[in-house]
Amino acid sequence: MIDRIKSFFAKNVLEPEETVSSEQIAVAALLIEVMVIDGNLDAQELESISQTLCNILELEAEMVEELLRLSREEVAEATSVYQFTREINEHFELDKKMNLLTAMWRVAYADGYLDKHEEGIIRRVADLLHIRHNEYIRCKLAARGE
Repeated sequence: MIDRIKSFFAKNVLEPEETVSSEQIAVAALLIEVMVIDGNLDAQELESISQTLCNILELEAEMVEELLRLSREEVAEATSVYQFTREINEHFELDKKMNLLTAMWRVAYADGYLDKHEEGIIRRVADLLHIRHNEYIRCKLAARGE
């Protein structure tokens, strides 16, 4: 499933001895999932994801565009977010998980409207990442700037 994204990184981003990490792919896929879950592909949500990926993965804008395209395909083929959260759980400490959850909330809020499906997927991801309710709320408030 993730092979196309790994291939993209191998050809366009990484040095020959480097490999794309599965947790980087998982981050991109979870952010994409929040964007597409409500059926409304909003430009502000896409911009929020692009900025997050540029910061997290340190990629140029054109590389992020290609990664977004590939990630959308992977998300469309995925049957569950579990495969992505499993990678995050294996590689991320609590602070990085909370940063990811905050980024997911920012994507959800980017279009000015929080859809119930966006909130639902973020709640599901938080549960799968073993984030306590008070941490979940802290991430939500941080994303809103409170």
